[in-house]
Amino acid sequence: MGKAAVSELHRHEKYERLIAAAQRLAALPTAVTHPCDASSLRGALEATEAGLITPILVGPKNRISAVADELGLDLSGIEIIDVPHSQAAAEKAVEIVRAGKAELLMKGSLHSDELLGAVTKRETGLRTGRRISHVFVMDVPNHPQTLFITDAAVNIAPDLLAKRDIVQNAIDLYAGLGLGQPKVAILSAVETVSPAIPSTIDAAALCKMADRGQITGGELDGPLAFDNAISPDAARIKGIKSSVAGHAQILVAPDLEAGNMLAKNLTFISNADAAGIVLGARVPIILTSRADTVRARMASCAVAMLLAHSRRATAPIKA
Repeated sequence: MGKAAVSELHRHEKYERLIAAAQRLAALPTAVTHPCDASSLRGALEATEAGLITPILVGPKNRISAVADELGLDLSGIEIIDVPHSQAAAEKAVEIVRAGKAELLMKGSLHSDELLGAVTKRETGLRTGRRISHVFVMDVPNHPQTLFITDAAVNIAPDLLAKRDIVQNAIDLYAGLGLGQPKVAILSAVETVSPAIPSTIDAAALCKMADRGQITGGELDGPLAFDNAISPDAARIKGIKSSVAGHAQILVAPDLEAGNMLAKNLTFISNADAAGIVLGARVPIILTSRADTVRARMASCAVAMLLAHSRRATAPIKA
């Protein structure tokens, strides 16, 4: 499948723009961790054919080859690093990134916890000073803008300081994709601050942190309920005077359960596609699911690739 064929498959306009932008850049070496089932191996090879990544497949070589043979996929010219099992694959893939041989990390057919466990190891992982968090970049039909939803996959019940990093990671991603300064809605069940609902207190604190420069690069408002975060009519009816309300581009969930349900609701009820990326590590981590469409897998790779190239452009020049 060439680039033209890929473009043919990706009919959601917002994702098409991301993928087209990524295809204008050089493919990046990517450590693909344990691609030992049909969806993960096919996804990596489709991204390769689309010119988005140069894969380094890390996993049991016999299993990878068997899956390729079963699907009729050609692995000629692709580097495979043979390790015995998924845990070893996660550790080896992280080692490859630490050595500078790969600029992206991609999840295959292993549990997310297994991969992120290797990423977050203090001595041998890919930790930074920032909390690791997940963002769904969602292409929702009939909604004019791409929606970023965070965190729906990593941080279960984040405290205020974790939420600060979650917000900053999402803002940095939005800017790194060349989308400008985002409008960020801190979600809760209501739009007023109430001691009975702790997430409203966190929302108010996060907005004040932005006022004081503890969060930068985005315009924050909250607490906001989901309806008045994305619907101008809902915001007007509620009498909310805010440039964010009704126009939010980043939606920050109060906890993982709320974020996950929101993202899956949009996916399965509204037919949205959800590209997944983990931020806060040394490199972007492409976190795909077996249920992802081809379009969503391609978009996940494109988002990670655009962010990595953006970081290259802003990295300080070494003497």
